Amino acid sequence: MFNGQQIVVVMPAYNAARTLRQTYDEVMAQGIVDLVILVDDASHDDTVAIARTLPRVHVAVHPMNRGYGGNQKTCYRIALAAGADIVIMIHPDYQYTPQLIPAMASLVASGLYPCVLASRILGGGALRGGMPTWKYVANRFLTLVENFLLGAKLSEYHTGYRAFARSLLERLPFEENSDDFVFDNQILAQVLWLDCAIGEVTCPARYMPEASSIDFPRSVRYGFGCILTALQYRWAKIRGGGPLFPQLCER
Repeated sequence: MFNGQQIVVVMPAYNAARTLRQTYDEVMAQGIVDLVILVDDASHDDTVAIARTLPRVHVAVHPMNRGYGGNQKTCYRIALAAGADIVIMIHPDYQYTPQLIPAMASLVASGLYPCVLASRILGGGALRGGMPTWKYVANRFLTLVENFLLGAKLSEYHTGYRAFARSLLERLPFEENSDDFVFDNQILAQVLWLDCAIGEVTCPARYMPEASSIDFPRSVRYGFGCILTALQYRWAKIRGGGPLFPQLCER
């Protein structure tokens, strides 16, 4: 609990056996997490077996791979059903440090920000942590385009470490989003559509062989998906609504 609010950490997992326990241990060491929800997306390793040995972990398993976005949808549905007041998503691949959980929870619990992102770009830690140069350049380019089209000033849209207030998640039509990686961008566009403030904290990142990553062709597809999402947002602003924002058109 934090300020009387239940903190639930969700982990969308796929072949995370090598780093899951280390991530979990550091998550629980923060002392404020009530429950961890791990959703396994049809892993081929021992992710599920390890997760089921960990205390205070609710394990859900997709019998077939539903994709990164599909995994997050299940994470958020279960977290809301479990009564979470604050939901924090962190990948179980230990790329992001769980030590930021108290800071992110505090920003949400205080009412300052209903959504908080852990940014690898703030503080310049991405390249120092081993982010490939081509990914860094692509990140900066996409962020520039997205900020222009979405009318925001975020340092990045592509972090997999986020915190949400329950009140915000309940308003977001995230079930309408893609089941692929572009889900991350679509949900942020929906947050901005609601005129909700997004906070950011500096986050060091580690790039290791164990860390999850997408290959170059999927990265290209993801990049085009991000730009398409931003264009859909801009068009929805002009027209008063769009396919990704059906529940938000009557503002």
